[in-house]
Amino acid sequence: MKFDMHCHTKEGSLDGKVPVEEFIDILIEKGYDGMLITDHDSYNGYRAWKRNPVCQRKENFVVLKGIEYDTIDAGHILVIMPEGIKLPILELRGLPVHFLIKIVHKSGGILGPAHPCGVKFMSIFNTRKHRNRPEVIEQFDFIEGFNSCEDPESNQRAMEIAERFGKPAFGGSDAHKPDCIGLGATEFTEKVTCEFELIRLVREKGSQACTCGGSYYQRTTKQRIGRLNDVLVHSFWLYNHLGSIRRRHKRLLELKRMYIQIR
Repeated sequence: MKFDMHCHTKEGSLDGKVPVEEFIDILIEKGYDGMLITDHDSYNGYRAWKRNPVCQRKENFVVLKGIEYDTIDAGHILVIMPEGIKLPILELRGLPVHFLIKIVHKSGGILGPAHPCGVKFMSIFNTRKHRNRPEVIEQFDFIEGFNSCEDPESNQRAMEIAERFGKPAFGGSDAHKPDCIGLGATEFTEKVTCEFELIRLVREKGSQACTCGGSYYQRTTKQRIGRLNDVLVHSFWLYNHLGSIRRRHKRLLELKRMYIQIR
């Protein structure tokens, strides 16, 4: 089965330009069997799909619930939870990655770094804390090995890391605009119709669970604005840290609630 495993919708990401229904139509036209919705710190795109009965009847197209979580110290992490498991803390960005890993695994989910060798602050191997600490990769369940909005060198390094640690390599478009949708793909070796089946496949088959690849998007923001992209990247760092500080109280309350439930 062929999936785009990195998708941003208009309903769920501030920089998303494509409504979820249009996103699905484009992927179906390109021969895809499914998608993983990975909006930034939000499940609103997935909720929009759930509320739309027309979307749910589209030629047996599979829509999986995911999220791209902004950690405070390790960039963007893709998270997939079993269906029925709701973790409000995943919509409160700013957790350290070691907390995120424990929470996701304790709740039965899987996770892996998005574009691990991409731009600084957003990618785990270009964050100050984890630049020279590859051992954290051992705790992830998969690596994003191909991202259509990254450059070939970044993806090559990501694939080498996946191979070195024996992790499944996912591929996705990281699409925010229509012309990028479906440029990156993951082909699973077994049928996947829900989050539980995906999680089981990744855990049981490991690096044999899938293959990935695709083509490159030529109109990314960093390509269009050149050196000004450094300003944008530092602006993201400031935005992420201020957002993390603002949500600190809510995160602590949610962590306390989760601890009481687990006990």
